[in-house]
Parts: sequence; structure tokens; C-alpha cells
Amino acid sequence: MTGATPRGVRGEQAAARWVRGMFGSIAGHYDLLNHLLSFNLDRRWRARTVERVADVLARPDARVLDLCCGTGDVLAAVEKRKTKAVFGSDFCHPMLVEAQRKVASPLFESDALALPLSDDSFDLIIIAFGFRNLANYTAGLHELLRVLKPGGVVAILEFSQPSHRIFAGLYGFFSTRVLPAIGGMISGSREAYSYLPESIRKFPQAPELADQMRGAGFRRVEFELMTRGAVALHLCWK
Repeated sequence: MTGATPRGVRGEQAAARWVRGMFGSIAGHYDLLNHLLSFNLDRRWRARTVERVADVLARPDARVLDLCCGTGDVLAAVEKRKTKAVFGSDFCHPMLVEAQRKVASPLFESDALALPLSDDSFDLIIIAFGFRNLANYTAGLHELLRVLKPGGVVAILEFSQPSHRIFAGLYGFFSTRVLPAIGGMISGSREAYSYLPESIRKFPQAPELADQMRGAGFRRVEFELMTRGAVALHLCWK
């Protein structure tokens, strides 16, 4: 596994800077375009993620981190579960500004590859549509394992590639033709919405990502496919 590789960018540090700047440029339109371009399915995918980790959220002493929290949609859903110790983090400041409008939880700016956190800090870490943008996936998994408590869970919700031939064809056409056109028109950054489907295409398939999680040291790994395989939810335990 490597990491995010924006076209024309070389090296992990340069890739991270590019991704941070790209997300900063579209932060104000991010929620609208997520809902519009997913036909509101993104709400269902996030809700399913929160549902799958409800047992951890129900613990009175659970410490929860929404990493790569973006504009805070998952964080807002977690807050409704009345979990006490909930935090959000992202490395893109404009995204955190947007998140602050909708959540009450503490937010902090940090790089997911070098978290300013002690070992064994959290019972649950959620990453929704942020993991594939890391500059180094393997390093990201090791950092997640480091800050997760023994017995804790990481939930990674990410795009994948549909296996159904006809649906895969429609999905490919939409992501490479329609998404850049509409996303670019509304956000003003066609480059950003060209990068996003390209990053999905390069990202490991769900079984491969599960293998990498096991290789990083997670004790138990499972995944669930949604929307004919367009999205995968991975759960892994320390």
C-alpha cells in the first residue's frame, strides 16, 4: 500500500500539502456536494457506520475520536448518542471551521500520520471518507493501532469499486464524467472533483485493505459492502 497520489505530485509531504489545500478550497461546498452527488446515500452510509459501533458508544466511559472529521457529519451523529468523551480532528483548518458550526465536541487540528495523542487513548476511532486521502496508508494504520486502547475498535468507511459489471460501468461513467463537471461547477474546483474519483480508483479493494489491517497488527478485521460494493465499512479491533 502507498497513499494518496494526486496527479503530478511527488512525495508524501507534497501529496499531503496538496490534499490539505484541495479540501480547504472546497470546504464551503463540501456538504452540499456530498449529498447531491451521492443522491443523499452518504447520510445512510454514515448512519450505518454509527449504528455498527453503537455498543461502544453506549459505554458510559467510552472515549471516541472522529478522525479526518471533515465538516463533522459523523461527529454530529455520534453526539446524538449522548456519548460523553467525543473529539474531532482534521488536518484541514477550513473543514474544522465548518464542523464547528454543527458540533459541540472539542476539535483539534492534526495530521493523522502523527497524532498528538498518547498510546492507548481511545476506545473507538471513526474515519469516514478520509483514510484514502492519507499520504501513507500503512503508516496510518500503525498510528491508529498506537492510539487505540486494547479491545478498542477502528471503523473506516471508504469508497470501493463495485463488482457488478453493469453497475460498475454506470458508476465509472458518473464518477469520471458527471462528478467532475457538477462538482467543479458548484465548488469552482474541477481539479478537486477530478482527484476524488481518481483516488477511489487507486484505493485498495475491500479484501486487500482488510489484509493490510491484519498485517498492521489488528487482531480481528471484518468489512461490510454497501450500495453494490461502491462503499465499504471496515471494522478492526486491537
